[in-house]
Amino acid sequence: MSEAVTRTVTSPPGLLASLDPLLRDWLPRQRWFAGKGRPVTGFSLVAATELLPADARIGLHHVLVRAHQPLTPAAGAPEEPGDCYQLLIGAREALPPRLAPALIGHVTEGPLAGRTAYDALYDTRPAEVLLEALRTGARIGGLRFERERDRGIRTGLVPRLMTTEQSNSSVVYGDTFILKVLRRIVPGVNPDLELPLALAREGCPRVPAPAGWMVADLAGRSWVLGVLQPYVQGASDGWELALRELAKGEDFVAEARALGRATAEVHTALARALPTVTLGQGQLRHLADVMIGRLEEAAHAVPLLRPYAPALRTAFTALGDLAAEGRTWTAQRVHGDLHLGQCLRSPSGQWSLIDFEGEPAKQLAERRMPQPPVRDVAGMLRSFDYAAHSVDVPVPGWAGSCRAAYCTGYAEVAGSDPRTDPVMLRAHETDKAVYEVLYEARHRPDWLPVPLSAVRRLSTPESA
Repeated sequence: MSEAVTRTVTSPPGLLASLDPLLRDWLPRQRWFAGKGRPVTGFSLVAATELLPADARIGLHHVLVRAHQPLTPAAGAPEEPGDCYQLLIGAREALPPRLAPALIGHVTEGPLAGRTAYDALYDTRPAEVLLEALRTGARIGGLRFERERDRGIRTGLVPRLMTTEQSNSSVVYGDTFILKVLRRIVPGVNPDLELPLALAREGCPRVPAPAGWMVADLAGRSWVLGVLQPYVQGASDGWELALRELAKGEDFVAEARALGRATAEVHTALARALPTVTLGQGQLRHLADVMIGRLEEAAHAVPLLRPYAPALRTAFTALGDLAAEGRTWTAQRVHGDLHLGQCLRSPSGQWSLIDFEGEPAKQLAERRMPQPPVRDVAGMLRSFDYAAHSVDVPVPGWAGSCRAAYCTGYAEVAGSDPRTDPVMLRAHETDKAVYEVLYEARHRPDWLPVPLSAVRRLSTPESA
């Protein structure tokens, strides 16, 4: 391994104040910004580190900033420090046309006065700086760049930013590595690094093994900033692949079955690598109560859900009833947000699971809790349903055949079919559909009929 580079640097004073008016407009427009619908009223600096000098032809500042927003959109609502975001701020005298989409704005005061600020991940040179820091194990200010000792990172890999919309940002280096840069960050152990590392050390080939990672050490706590993994060249995103097959009128049964096998392999490896727990009456009662609470919140917010709420509630009370009879289940670490878009199929037909961050809206401690494996299964079953409703000409029975094939493939590896535990499966699929109703009502009303169709099905246990 190359000798680690250690530099003690901070960004110049006044940096955030000079960027503040630009960031108030730019940040809420980013796909990964979580506080949409509420204005940004200010920022507080968590940390700022100079990675390339501000007066160089291309300046680069790593900035962790907390956005302040009112609790509600209403004028005069009380404010609170909100989410912390990771920004890589580039500075040039002028942006070339290729960097136009990266524009943040023109700085008029402070250390970057007279220069143009932009999202540096769009730019080749700043992206190279990150990979070189990972390759050399650099320590720059409070930033720590780590890599697995047995994973070499060669120089000369040309970076390119992936432009597909997502909740983070990813840079591909020469079709060899992909660096996932987390945008909304929290202190603590991030499952997007923790679980792939555990799976790699368990020898599970279904998840790309981390080659390196970025961490900020602040106030005695570590914040995971990004993860470098092998890039699966020529891979097809599971969602896009399913839609292509649907558009051609082709079934997806073989792929769904293979996906079920891949999911079970990951679950089996996670159960070996990390502790499992037994869910008894108290834990299961709590689980059912939490699901009922989410149902009540959603029904209050979405009137269309209210007629189904009493029947849906039985999915959760039935779980509590089984717990009262002494039934127990095993819980373990799971993916936490599994759907077709979190799966990649290589040109050889091998399926991989990616993005183990879990649902970003949930607290980190909740995302790291052991869960019944059926939670991931329910997420994938809902994803098949979404795909079936996403084409202009529906293919009758497509989702049902995929759901059945997925469960069959899962059973081939796990030794048990999720469908043989209908109470637990229905509870988790109902919980997921209720979440989807609330999400679509708030963010994508045109999609609301998709989860509502599932709600109608799940409200009748015999057909669920």
